[in-house]
Amino acid sequence: MKASSGDQGSPPCFLRFPRPVRVVSGAEAELKCVVLGEPPPVVVWEKGGQQLAASERLSFLADGAEHGLLLSTALPTDAGVYVCRARNAAGEAYAAAAVTVLEPPASEPEPQPAERPLPPPGSGEGAPVFLTGPRSQWVLRGAEVVLTCRAGGLPEPTLYWEKDGMALDEVWDSSHFALEPGRAEEGPGASLALRILAARLPDSGVYVCHARNAHGHAQAGALLQVHQPPENPPSDPDEAPAPVVEPLKCAPKTFWVNEGKHAKFRCYVMGKPEPEIEWHWEGRPLLPDRRRLMYRDRDGGFVLKVLYCQAKDRGLYVCAARNSAGQTLSAVQLHVKEPRLRFTRPLQDVEGREHGIAVLECKVPNSRIPTAWFREDQRLLPCRKYEQIEEGTVRRLIIHRLKADDDGVYLCEMRGRVRTVANVTVKGPILKRLPRKLDVLEGENAVLLVETLEAGVEGRWSRDGEELPVICQSSSGHMHALVLPGVTREDAGEVTFSLGNSRTTTLLRVKCVKHSPPGPPLSAEMFKGHKNTVLLTWKPPDPAPETPFIYRLERQEVGSEDWIQCFSIEKAGAVEVPGDCVPSEGDYRFRICTVSGHGRSPHVVFHGSAHLVPTARLVAGLEDVQVYDGEDAVFSLDLSTIIQGTWFLNGEELKSNEPEGQVEPGALRYRMEQKGLQHRLILHAVKHQDSGALIGFSCPGVQDSAALTIQESPVHIVSPQDKVSLTFTTSDRVVLTCELSRVDFPATWYKDGQKVEESELLVVKMDGRKHRLILPEAKVQDSGEFECRTEGVSAFFGVTVQDPPVHIVEPREHVFVHAITSECVMLACEVDREDAPVCWYKDGQEVEESDFVVLENEGPHRRLVLPATQPSDGGEFQCVAGDERAYFTVTITDVSSWIVYPSGKVYVAAVRLERVVLTCELCRPWAEVRWTKDGEEVVESPALLLQKEDTVRRLVLPSVQLEDSGEYLCEIDDESASFTLTVTEPPVRIIYPRDEVTLIAVTLECVVLMCELSREDAPVRWYKDGLEVEESEALVLERDGPRCRLVLPAAQPEDGGEFVCDAGDDSAFFTVTVTAPPERIVHPAARSLDLHFGAPGRVELRCEVAPAGSQVRWYKDGLEVEASDALQLGAEGPTRTLTLPHAQPEDAGEYVCETRDEAITFNVILAEPPVQFLAPETTPSLLCVAPGEPVVLSCELSRAGAPVVWSHNGRPVQEGEGLELHAEGPRRVLCIQAAGLAHAGLYTCQSGAAPGAPSLSFTVQVAEPLPVKLVSELTPLTVHEGDDATFRCKVSPPDADVTWLRNGAVVTPGPQVEMAQNGSSRILTLRGCQLGDAGTVTVRAGSTTTSARLHVRETELLFLRRLQDVRAEEGQDVCLEVETGRVGAAGAVRWVRGGQPLPHDSRLSMAQDGHIHRLYIHGVILADQGTYGCESHHDRTLARLSVRPRQLRVLRPLEDVTVSEGGSATFQLELSQEGVTGEWARGGVRLHPGLKCHIHSEGHSHRLVLKGLGLADSGCVSFTADSLRCAARLVVREVPVTIVQGPQDLEVTEGDTATLECELSQALADVTWEKDGNALTPSPRLRLQALGTRRLLQLRRCGPSDAGTYSCAVGTTRAGPVRLTVRERTVAVLSELRSVSAREGDGATFECIVSEVETTGRWELGGRPLRPGARVRIRQEGKKHILVLSELRAEDAGEVRFQAGPAQSLALLEVEALPLQMCRHPPREKTVLVGRRAVLEVTVSRSGGHVCWLREGAELCPGDKYEMRSHGPTHSLVIHDVRPEDQGTYCCQAGQDSAHTRLLVEGN
Repeated sequence: MKASSGDQGSPPCFLRFPRPVRVVSGAEAELKCVVLGEPPPVVVWEKGGQQLAASERLSFLADGAEHGLLLSTALPTDAGVYVCRARNAAGEAYAAAAVTVLEPPASEPEPQPAERPLPPPGSGEGAPVFLTGPRSQWVLRGAEVVLTCRAGGLPEPTLYWEKDGMALDEVWDSSHFALEPGRAEEGPGASLALRILAARLPDSGVYVCHARNAHGHAQAGALLQVHQPPENPPSDPDEAPAPVVEPLKCAPKTFWVNEGKHAKFRCYVMGKPEPEIEWHWEGRPLLPDRRRLMYRDRDGGFVLKVLYCQAKDRGLYVCAARNSAGQTLSAVQLHVKEPRLRFTRPLQDVEGREHGIAVLECKVPNSRIPTAWFREDQRLLPCRKYEQIEEGTVRRLIIHRLKADDDGVYLCEMRGRVRTVANVTVKGPILKRLPRKLDVLEGENAVLLVETLEAGVEGRWSRDGEELPVICQSSSGHMHALVLPGVTREDAGEVTFSLGNSRTTTLLRVKCVKHSPPGPPLSAEMFKGHKNTVLLTWKPPDPAPETPFIYRLERQEVGSEDWIQCFSIEKAGAVEVPGDCVPSEGDYRFRICTVSGHGRSPHVVFHGSAHLVPTARLVAGLEDVQVYDGEDAVFSLDLSTIIQGTWFLNGEELKSNEPEGQVEPGALRYRMEQKGLQHRLILHAVKHQDSGALIGFSCPGVQDSAALTIQESPVHIVSPQDKVSLTFTTSDRVVLTCELSRVDFPATWYKDGQKVEESELLVVKMDGRKHRLILPEAKVQDSGEFECRTEGVSAFFGVTVQDPPVHIVEPREHVFVHAITSECVMLACEVDREDAPVCWYKDGQEVEESDFVVLENEGPHRRLVLPATQPSDGGEFQCVAGDERAYFTVTITDVSSWIVYPSGKVYVAAVRLERVVLTCELCRPWAEVRWTKDGEEVVESPALLLQKEDTVRRLVLPSVQLEDSGEYLCEIDDESASFTLTVTEPPVRIIYPRDEVTLIAVTLECVVLMCELSREDAPVRWYKDGLEVEESEALVLERDGPRCRLVLPAAQPEDGGEFVCDAGDDSAFFTVTVTAPPERIVHPAARSLDLHFGAPGRVELRCEVAPAGSQVRWYKDGLEVEASDALQLGAEGPTRTLTLPHAQPEDAGEYVCETRDEAITFNVILAEPPVQFLAPETTPSLLCVAPGEPVVLSCELSRAGAPVVWSHNGRPVQEGEGLELHAEGPRRVLCIQAAGLAHAGLYTCQSGAAPGAPSLSFTVQVAEPLPVKLVSELTPLTVHEGDDATFRCKVSPPDADVTWLRNGAVVTPGPQVEMAQNGSSRILTLRGCQLGDAGTVTVRAGSTTTSARLHVRETELLFLRRLQDVRAEEGQDVCLEVETGRVGAAGAVRWVRGGQPLPHDSRLSMAQDGHIHRLYIHGVILADQGTYGCESHHDRTLARLSVRPRQLRVLRPLEDVTVSEGGSATFQLELSQEGVTGEWARGGVRLHPGLKCHIHSEGHSHRLVLKGLGLADSGCVSFTADSLRCAARLVVREVPVTIVQGPQDLEVTEGDTATLECELSQALADVTWEKDGNALTPSPRLRLQALGTRRLLQLRRCGPSDAGTYSCAVGTTRAGPVRLTVRERTVAVLSELRSVSAREGDGATFECIVSEVETTGRWELGGRPLRPGARVRIRQEGKKHILVLSELRAEDAGEVRFQAGPAQSLALLEVEALPLQMCRHPPREKTVLVGRRAVLEVTVSRSGGHVCWLREGAELCPGDKYEMRSHGPTHSLVIHDVRPEDQGTYCCQAGQDSAHTRLLVEGN
């Protein structure tokens, strides 16, 4: 039989490992560790494989889970590795640490050893210790700074300095600082001084001195702050002048921020030496304050942060940087966007003294707007510290008990995050406080600064209440600094600076830097050594972890899912695991991981498994067992490991395959158990014949035996084992039960040591083993100690019988009694039991009976009577009965004072129409009062009522008005009670609207906003977008009783917004949106018109629009027209016109008039007039020209499209041979390019070919040609390369031809050569001259020539856009690009790499596009990385090309796979590269190819196929290649469970147990049971059980409600439904109820016996169900049901019914009523004034008794005159409006008792 893992507990686990120790020979060495486990492990220490034993020099320490080894007077031979081994039943763990013993350092002999001085701190061997640390300093720029530190340690530590975490040579040039080692004579230890020459502003920062040796590392830091000197000229002539903000050369950037938000500006500046930074705002230098933070971020950028921006913060912000090489500026314009809804009055900055108060106040636009207060980003809630007040629109924050940390920025915020900001300055000893919190990365430096009012004071730095070391504190003048270099998580906490009673605190938070865990061990292999051992080997991870690490080895039994730690190893290599390391025999697998302070590496599983068997040793052997006959005998032994064994009985092996069995049928029964290391054999109910049996146990390596001895069993008490204490109430039935071990064995009962005697009041019974003593009705005297004694053993019972608790029936509430001097006062209290004792107390002191205090007891009534009260008798009285109390407050008023209440002046505040009641209480009910208002007696009316009730007088104003305000007096004799009534108008409330109203209107529509108030005369104010509105023509305010209106008669879009109707105490909100109305064309109705006009003539197009103010646009042929002299646009009212005063035919076309929503089209058609010649108006004169000159004949027609015919000397003119005909609009042109003699004659232009058509004639005469000559010379030109060169000359005649030559060659026009003629001028232009264009330019006209020289200067080819560094991935295409200042010729620029021309490569290509030159590199490779350049003759630019290796990417990732148990799963992914080698893993364990695992790789694809999967195979499947990892989830579903056999129909009897059973196909499955379709859950009556594959549903004590249909379901499989039938159990009455007669106040008991035990009965009295209570007790004893009624009353008489199911029993209860008696009589005489009210009062013996009132023997009836009242036992007769005829004798009769009172009436 194998023990399950749940029985093994938990294996040992080291919480803290022992650390390596280095000690000097002769010193103590101590190793400590903390190890846990269940059960607690046994810890031993070993060295060299041998267990260590305690000795004089070696001792072992143990304190709970902490264990230690102490080695005193360590010797060099003690050095080595010590192993701590912890072992328990669940496993074993190891941990090791090295002890190094050093030889003591040699020292020079001292002449007097006894006087040798103690070594200084840090001089002994060990980690470095700072003897003196650097001090923080505040210096001016240019000063010399020296920082010094000194550290001790052995060996002597090495010192070095850092600034802000960087080495000094990385920050400065070597000329800026110097390091000066200390001299030996200066003191012990090593010292190193840092000297900074001429400090600069960037030198500010944290300087850390590091000390390091072989034993450890220490560091100490200081703060250096360099400030600008106050004077402007620098003291150092070499320094640059102070920075000046120069005018910006370009427009600054623009930055918008919402009001109340933060603005952050970042300026990144580089330079060497490091530049100095200054921030300016609007030309003025900025200094840091509460809302302006200046700092440098981790990336080296300079940051200015403006918190909670306000309108006053807008402006130009400039970051000015400078160093010795120059300066630069960067600017940004800040705009603050203000919210639409603003504070009416914003916050103002305030100052306060420490321990005083500060008040912040602002005003919101509307009193209903909620606000919240903040201190910076912390919400402030109302409390004693922060008092928040709202008074209308005023919001006020009062800060009490100011302290330094209250200094800061405070905000008041309303909806929409609209904020107003103010600074609170706290004046005190601390001027500059600490920040609220400081976040620092782990390993960085933390600096905290405080500025104090006085210089030279000593402050105290602490963290979480503990003082901080002095080495990290510095102070200079007013400044105090705390520098914590290289903070760790232990440095986090609340840091406080205290100065006297003043303090400032910050929360230092250290954010952890994420570290990568160590890598896993490599090359893990398993070798099976000799029998029962296994050898495990591995190699350290690569790369090795940066921090110390250990290896953790874990084991797993094959078939189990749990991994259990074996032990930890510090060094890699090999470890041998013996069989003793495992708890039980089995096959085990092993895995290992690397653990360091940064985490744990993935586990590496050793391939294969090993079979290990623990070696067992006997820890606790078998012992002989001696038991009594019939008892169980238990044999047990403990082994050192978990292993199976065999039990023997008398040499016969007991079967081990069954945990329970019998030696032979009818013989001894046994049970075998194994729990962990313990084995037990239990022999059940052994007999006397089994005595002498031999029990044996055997397992590998262990054999043991013991004997069984059986004795005759003496009698003993089975229960109770201890004394029993029982408490009962009188009349209860008491049963004491004692159970013996033997049947029918005699026993004797004793009470208080005396033997008891049986009687009706005490019954003794014996039933088998049980002996009972019964007290049918217990009494108080039955209390005592009862003893059941037999054969020298006894059982004791302590019985206490108490009277039932006393309850006070009346009064249940606090009673207040008012009386006057000498009046008799009676305090009455009724209890529920006549014999119950009570105590009276006055003001906490018990009352004793005397002449002045009488105590009365009458039945259940208790009274305290004060016959003649005095004022001193007043006070607090209590009647105490048991645990209950009745309270009475007695007030005795002196006769001199009539008015009991109020005792002082009363102020009443009310609002109009409210009900007001003024109450005055008198000492006597018949006293009369007089009410006055402002000195005049009031008159009763419907608006003022006067009421009196007993001693209370009231003045009631049902609906109070403003004029009712005043002073009211209630007067009696010389006394009066004053009431000051103040009536105010009720707060104004807005009745309509209650919710925000949204209105949408169109332009010019009338908009009415209506608000109805609760009061007509209440003033209101209207606001729009937070500003109060003013009445005008466009905005009208109206008032009609309680209705207020805001009217916009003709709303415009700009009238939209948020309107608020503010009535002081309430507001209504309206959102108005005004949109433009649709713009329509109302006339003409048609949307397309054809209009005909004559040309030229006037054309007018007209339409009407609505509304009249609509805008229109006019279009002609699709183009919008503009107004001009020839086209006029008009608008008058709704009419829109387009007018053409002088329309021409070309004005015809499609005209469109368009509004925003509609359009109309006018098709304008213009008729043409007859064609006429317009110019020249008369026939032109003779035209004479020279031969070769051009001739132009032109005329203009009245219509552009009219045809004409030209003729020359009567013949039609044909184009060609130097003649050209043109038509330019209405102009007709005939051109003769070069006139000749043949061109002379008459030219006619005729309009059309019709006879008589208009015509015009021209006469042309050609003269003889003139000689050609040059009039002006060419001028030499000098131009730059690329510029144009222009040569000019003049010829005569103007039309003479010229020829241009360049360097003797004729020049022809082309792209770069242009020739032009302007009259007699001739122009030659050479475009884009190049160097080769230089030479001689010649022009020739006729026989004359002129020449000039052209010189071309070369232009520098410079780069406007230079090369930029490029980063690319292997295989990508790269383009390098430059832009030149001009277009260079081919080959003008040259591409190089590394200064050498580019090689010929097909992957390289160059291109030029105008000014742009590009170099393309296709498919870059790693060899292409380098510096590339582009060169011209005059410029050069370089850039770096960085090529990173091609990244491996996943093209198609793994996908989750879900399969059924036993199936196969395929995982496939596709990578971006081929030939990649990767590893597959499942659950972190690498997979190898095998029968169930197939791994394939082809090209880009990788595939894994897993077969024969089980549930344990579910987990994460991953593929890893280099740095790439892809994972997916493998889910193996269990094979569905089926129901083999379902439940069957069942029938049970009511009260019995019903069991429904089903059988599943698997043992591990959850079944859901349902009843009538509803799921069932376990309860005390309903049990769900699982026995292997069987599932049981048990219903105990079945009732009719349990009947129904039941079904079971597992997964999607269901069985049923089956029917459960519950038969009703027949109940019969065996013993009927008996009628009872009792007197009032006594008790009655009814008993009924039924046939069934578990039967629920119901009791009724007089048809009313009975419930247990103070007077009713119901109980059941088996079949007997008992009803006990106590303190019977007359009304309790009636029929008693008991019903159990259909059976019932009846009986009668008769209650004899006690006679009614008077307890308190009315006075014999009573005097009443005429018109008053008389009250006669009596108290009878019980509540509900009837009394009769008579006058002069005649019974009185209730009516207007007489009123009869009853309250409990008190009865009153009230006579209203007493008259003289009411005088007489009045009698009250109660049963046989009566009382008489003589009523006397005084007055007229």
